[in-house]
Amino acid sequence: MRQSAIFVLLVLSSLLTQAMAQSEPKHQMLQAPQTTNTWFVQGERQVQSRLSFWQMQPAKARNIILFVGDGMSLSTLTSARILEGQQQGSAGEEHQSVVDRLPLSALVKTYNVNAQVPDSAGTMSAMMTGLKTNAGVISVSEQVQRGDCETQHSEKPLTTLLELAELKGKATGIVSTTRLTHATPAAAYGRAADRDWEHDGMLSSAARKYGCIDLAQQLVDFLPRMRKRWPEATYLDGLDVVLGGGRDAFVANDYKRPGAREDGQNLIKRWQQRFPKGQVLYSSSDLDQLDSPIQGPLFGLFADSHMSYELDRDAKAQPSLAQMTQTALSALTPHPNGFVLIVEAGRIDHGHHANNASRALYDTLALFEAIEIAQNEMDEQTLLLVTADHSHSMTMSGYSKRGNPILGKASQSKGNFERAADGLPYTTLGYMNGPSSRTPRRDLSKVDTEAPGFLQPALVPLESETHGGEDVVLYSNRLGWPMVTGTFEQHEIFHIMRRALGSKSPSIAP
Repeated sequence: MRQSAIFVLLVLSSLLTQAMAQSEPKHQMLQAPQTTNTWFVQGERQVQSRLSFWQMQPAKARNIILFVGDGMSLSTLTSARILEGQQQGSAGEEHQSVVDRLPLSALVKTYNVNAQVPDSAGTMSAMMTGLKTNAGVISVSEQVQRGDCETQHSEKPLTTLLELAELKGKATGIVSTTRLTHATPAAAYGRAADRDWEHDGMLSSAARKYGCIDLAQQLVDFLPRMRKRWPEATYLDGLDVVLGGGRDAFVANDYKRPGAREDGQNLIKRWQQRFPKGQVLYSSSDLDQLDSPIQGPLFGLFADSHMSYELDRDAKAQPSLAQMTQTALSALTPHPNGFVLIVEAGRIDHGHHANNASRALYDTLALFEAIEIAQNEMDEQTLLLVTADHSHSMTMSGYSKRGNPILGKASQSKGNFERAADGLPYTTLGYMNGPSSRTPRRDLSKVDTEAPGFLQPALVPLESETHGGEDVVLYSNRLGWPMVTGTFEQHEIFHIMRRALGSKSPSIAP
């Protein structure tokens, strides 16, 4: 019965894609408020086309949770599914992960305005603002050139999803395993002509001259910035939950520990002064000791830089992504108007950049655990979306038998490895490029390729493996119907969420 339903859904999705292409001019274009940005208008039009085709209006969501697996390519999803199944004692291929059980999916094009293969700054900015932009910039339009503070100040500010949620009177939160000032989380609250402007020490002399503000300060000053832009919105209360890494960007010195700031500021203390009832968290034990119900906003900084990979995490020092998600939901769910939460599994990307498939896949499993918690905790008024910002160059290949260890060597029978033309065995997972490239190839016959530190072979030698440019997957629960279907542009994800919020906020785009 389930297979029949899936088949029908796939057929309908295919028909939708074809019909949209044929009938799009007949649909009335939904005018984006106060904007002439081509990308923004196109995103609104495409979402409206889907709704018009099905003659439906989108379901309104009380809550929205967006899970982003940074660099979580389709090959990453497939490999993680098999790994999870094999951990549970099955062959792995038939296993269903938590995202496989979500009823809706679509393919998403990820290119940036100026890049065929994108970066996280441009891709997450698309999801947070509703328009495509350049690689390396944070939630500003394509008119802003990377590193050019003057052009950033010359344009009208974009409005991010979290700002829209605040204007709707909803609670808001960000959870990430990276630095909170890193590209993906930063795109939810900040704007910068350069993703590297994480703290004041990273600002260029020109950026200082023209008054650009680093991302750490933008995070702490999120509330006053909103109040200055929308003085009539007296109910704004700022970010309710911010949990992740990156303490160094917020302090010069704190508790006799050096930080990265050069201006002498302690932004953590500034945050505490702004939110006297708020709580700053530095460890798993701080998280565990929170009172229930949680009172006041939360600011968690669990590492000086990025948080540890899941395989390396000290559970006493750093909470898991699932624990942070659980805490965020506990804090946000009681809010009378609902909430919007962004959750990023950021270190999937870093594992791939190192050609370290094991760490990338285990961080993907950590994301699966967080998604499972959200599914179990949330009611039918919550729109749950899962996607990636971009792909990676990892491939899954060879002719291994079913059930062969996904992190192992290609094999048709136990201990009988497949051999390449040079007579050496090879792994099922490999990379197109990256730091593990070797000529001649390494003999892996006696190497434990399932060890956490093993680096899968790469073809082209590079200091760091690159992103991939192929489409990624967007998954949704039933509230995504009929918008999460077919193939669409990445910035349309914003318009899906905006429709679910029922938001018609002014001045969204220039």
